[in-house]
Amino acid sequence: MSTNNNKISITTILPVYNGEKYLAEAIDSILSQTHRPQEIIIIDDGSTDNTAAVAQLFGDPVRYHYQPNQGAGAARNNGADRARGDILAFLDADDLWVETKLARQMQALTAHPTLDMVFGYVQQFHSPELPDEVKQQIKIPAEIVPGQHVGAMLIRREAFQKVGPFKTDWEIGEFIDWYARAEELGLKSLMLPEVVMKRRLHKDSQGTYKREHQKAYVRVLKAALDRRRKT
Repeated sequence: MSTNNNKISITTILPVYNGEKYLAEAIDSILSQTHRPQEIIIIDDGSTDNTAAVAQLFGDPVRYHYQPNQGAGAARNNGADRARGDILAFLDADDLWVETKLARQMQALTAHPTLDMVFGYVQQFHSPELPDEVKQQIKIPAEIVPGQHVGAMLIRREAFQKVGPFKTDWEIGEFIDWYARAEELGLKSLMLPEVVMKRRLHKDSQGTYKREHQKAYVRVLKAALDRRRKT
C-alpha cells in the first residue's frame, strides 16, 4: 500500500437493529481488513436486545451511538454525518466483508482519481445455524453476482454528500433509490471482478422476497424513472 493511500482515512458505518446474533462477526470482518479503517461507527437503531453490549466489547476504534428506531436509511445517514473519514464504507450487521475488500477498493480509487465509488461482487450464503428445511426455502444463486449493494460500495465522502442522504420514507429499497440518484448526477463507478462482500441469508432476511417488498422495489424504481422523465 502506498504512503498516499495510507493518508486517506476510511470510516465504516454499520447500522444495526436487534443484531446481537451476528454483530460481532460483522465487526470482526471489519477489524480483519488488510487495510483497516480509521474509525468504525455503529448506529444502534433502537435495539431492545444485547446489541449495545456486543458493540461496546470492542472498544476503540469502534464508536457506538444509539438512536430511536427510524430505519436503516436514517441510521446510515446518522453515521455519515458523524464520519470523519475521507472515504465512506457501509456494512449491514448480518453481512461480512472479505479481508481484502477495503485494500482492493482503495487501490482502485487511488489509481483512478476521477472515480467516485468502487463496488465488487457479492456472494450469498446460508447462515450456519439455519435448519435444513429453512435453507431449502431460501434459494441462493449458484454464481456470484455484481454487487450494486450498499455493503459492497466504497465511496468518497464528497461524492456521497453530492448525492445526499438515503431517503427515509422507503420501507426498503433506499439504496436502490440512492444509487439511481447517483447515476442521474453522473457519478463514476467501477465494479471490481472479485468478491468483496458475503451476504448472509437467514430467517429474518426472507422478508426481502415477500410480495409486498417486491412491490416496494417497483415503487422505488418508478420514482427514479419519473425523475428522469422530468429532466
